[in-house]
Amino acid sequence: MAQTIAHLGPHGTYAEVAALKYLSWLTQTTHDTALLCPYPSIAQSLEAVAKQQAHFAVAPVENSIEGSVTMTMDALWRLDNLRIQHAIVLPIHHALLSIAERLDEIQTVYSHPQALAQCQNWLDRHLPNVQLIAANSTTEALQHLGENQTIAAISSQRAAQLYSLPILAAPINDHPENCTRFLVLSLDASKGGSRTSLAFSVSANQPGVLVKPLQIFAEREINLSRIESRPTKRSLGDYVFFMDLEADIREAAMQSALSELASCTETLKIFGSYDVLPSIS
Repeated sequence: MAQTIAHLGPHGTYAEVAALKYLSWLTQTTHDTALLCPYPSIAQSLEAVAKQQAHFAVAPVENSIEGSVTMTMDALWRLDNLRIQHAIVLPIHHALLSIAERLDEIQTVYSHPQALAQCQNWLDRHLPNVQLIAANSTTEALQHLGENQTIAAISSQRAAQLYSLPILAAPINDHPENCTRFLVLSLDASKGGSRTSLAFSVSANQPGVLVKPLQIFAEREINLSRIESRPTKRSLGDYVFFMDLEADIREAAMQSALSELASCTETLKIFGSYDVLPSIS
């Protein structure tokens, strides 16, 4: 029976490209087959795995320009049984799609909020007076184009080819090195790797509350590559802290650190250790 890979849809999103890359890796390394299953939102794709409706989910977690994808982080904290299997880094190259012949015809631009933000400087320079409207995905934005020459959408050049839509300008992202990190998640236990992701909450908002958790890893010379807070949604000023560490959970130093961390946090969730997959063409 073929496995299923959930991702943000519809057909043509960057999440689908990341899912295709994972499918290619899966086929080459395990000879397993899989089917891609698009979902209307990132949260729904992750919930599909949590509810055993899909075997894997591929979801964006961090962009090099706009930072964390908060919907993914919040879902990770909320869905207790998801574990990270791999990470995929995908270059992002945005294009402006429209049936308009000139930029000065454009009055409205649709896209995912992350894509709009990643092209903000370009939009300010070339389309300073347009109305920007958020869509659930860069591909969903394309449904607004129709025959209206005053509307454009920010999407990928691949989506333009898939839907036979003209590209008015490309690339339009503000930074050429724009890339997004995607996580591959499932219900399986993590198999280990060079990176570990976790999150924790603390019992009280008071001075020095983060000192102890940070010292635990510093004393063991475990490098912290990322730390970020998200509101718990219980009360103002109450946060969850997400960490990425450059170590494998199976190492003795990490086992010791996590044991000590559990004693000084309110809730500790370990998402697993994993590797970043090599680029696959």
